[in-house]
Amino acid sequence: MPEHAPTLQLIGVAVLAVAAVAWLVVLMRLLRRTAPQAPPQRIAAALSALPHQRRVGPALESVELTPAEQDAFAGLARQLANG
Repeated sequence: MPEHAPTLQLIGVAVLAVAAVAWLVVLMRLLRRTAPQAPPQRIAAALSALPHQRRVGPALESVELTPAEQDAFAGLARQLANG
């Protein structure tokens, strides 16, 4: 026991250490209890009132720029790059 520390201070440190360990134990138990488990496999029935959903997004769209628009865009990019 350190000579410069009062007894109450040492007891306080011990109580805080025990409280921290108890808090960690309780927290770990709660996290284990509420951990998500694999949901049971269910076959979802299709709803006839809703339209069929596509699995992929729409096709990508692109627009060709005129030479004037390309020059304007290049100028804007240079302005933004220079700050």
